[in-house]
Amino acid sequence: MTNVPPSLRNAIKRDLRPTRPLKPPAVRALALLPLSVAIVIAVPALHFFRPDMGIIGVVRAWGFSAGQAIAGLVIVAAALRESIPGRSLSRSTLTWTLAGGLLIPFVLLLLTTSSFDIGPAPGDGWVEGAACFRISALAAVPALLVAAFLAARAYPLRPLVAGALYGLGCGLVADAGLRLYCDYSAPLHVLFAHGGAVVSVTLAGALMAVVASRRSP
Repeated sequence: MTNVPPSLRNAIKRDLRPTRPLKPPAVRALALLPLSVAIVIAVPALHFFRPDMGIIGVVRAWGFSAGQAIAGLVIVAAALRESIPGRSLSRSTLTWTLAGGLLIPFVLLLLTTSSFDIGPAPGDGWVEGAACFRISALAAVPALLVAAFLAARAYPLRPLVAGALYGLGCGLVADAGLRLYCDYSAPLHVLFAHGGAVVSVTLAGALMAVVASRRSP
């Protein structure tokens, strides 16, 4: 290094900028908390609340949705940790996180409903399914954009993994609001409309992260 030309030293010195250390992933994920609360409340408020709210009770309605949204934020925090070089999640942790996150809506359905034959009227399956899918997917977009920005600041070495994680987390937050709007329990509807929206947001997060990584300097 003693033979480095002064011009190069000066160029490096001019390029140096002070950096602000990243806060812990869990703290950074809290930035999505107000937005998550807004999403969970806005989805049914902008449409209508499921007609059986009084039957399932406060705990199984609001309590379960709050728990699912919190789980989504925990997964976003895991994505923000994954985004920090040198702090990648292990394969087993990643597998359990993704699998557990995808199962949460269906587990809560099992704990909420007493019948699995509640679904759209004959002939309305695709229309009702598309409506639930669209509402959930669009509701996740604001949180997805914020999570993508937070993850990109840490320069993830595995952007596909980080993006899938924060996509899944944001998808769960949106679905937590959707379950306060839709009371259908028919397996096909829940699988493709509700679960399909969560999976689609997960894939969208992965795609966003990959694109962002390719555009980074």
